[in-house]
Amino acid sequence: MTLTKKFAFSTLFFLILTSAAVGSEYIIIQSTTSTQNSGLLSAILPKFEAISGIKARVVAVGTGQALRNAKNGDGDVLLVHARAAEEAFVSDGWGVQRFDVMYNDFVIVGPSEDPAEILDMENATKALSLIALEEALFVSRGDDSGTHKAEKRLWSKTLVDTVSASGTWYRETGSGMGATLNMAASMEAYTLTDRASWLSFANKRNLVVLVQGDIRLFNQYGVIAVNADKHPNIDADGAKAFINWLIGPEGQLAISNFRPNNTQLFFPNAKR
Repeated sequence: MTLTKKFAFSTLFFLILTSAAVGSEYIIIQSTTSTQNSGLLSAILPKFEAISGIKARVVAVGTGQALRNAKNGDGDVLLVHARAAEEAFVSDGWGVQRFDVMYNDFVIVGPSEDPAEILDMENATKALSLIALEEALFVSRGDDSGTHKAEKRLWSKTLVDTVSASGTWYRETGSGMGATLNMAASMEAYTLTDRASWLSFANKRNLVVLVQGDIRLFNQYGVIAVNADKHPNIDADGAKAFINWLIGPEGQLAISNFRPNNTQLFFPNAKR
């Protein structure tokens, strides 16, 4: 079967499979600032809307807030990046099932002068320990986002008490990735960021990527339909339609083809 015929067949299968969802007016996707600010959702959602007839509205917040919003019934589907929290969301009955969608990675960025001397390290926890030892400025999102959760996991592998250090060399913004990167740039501080947000960020000033390549910096995204048994307003059919498209061949191809400035920001890896 040719590639064209294969996609035509999968599109027809998608329409049959989700025909019950065609009557849906729109779905609400609780997602992250990285998927929104990178331009990914603006690029791929029109393709889903065209094939399904369902409009998609995005609430872009940190993963922790997205999960809380979904628990409150303020969304039909989640597209976030904190696997442990996602699996807990499903096991507690708030979500139906979790699927891998795509991945990229986190990087540690900081001033090119690099006072902690962490350039080219592939051990992220050692790099953080050296930042703390030098008491070099580090800016954290501090917002319970997927990035903040990843950062806390890394700090937990060190002997550094960031709670005690808060307000000294360790600063918390309580904001999204863009605002946190802006603060790091203005303060010439270190921070942890997902690569998509970094590559999409224009105000880099003196910041450069210093640490990358540690397997612990792997950044997996997942998609979950919110459990309609918890909230009668949930559009279960619309959520199912979106997930089937996103982890199917058309959605995965749309993610792969999203390459601003000829740079791939997200790598599809759904398994059906």
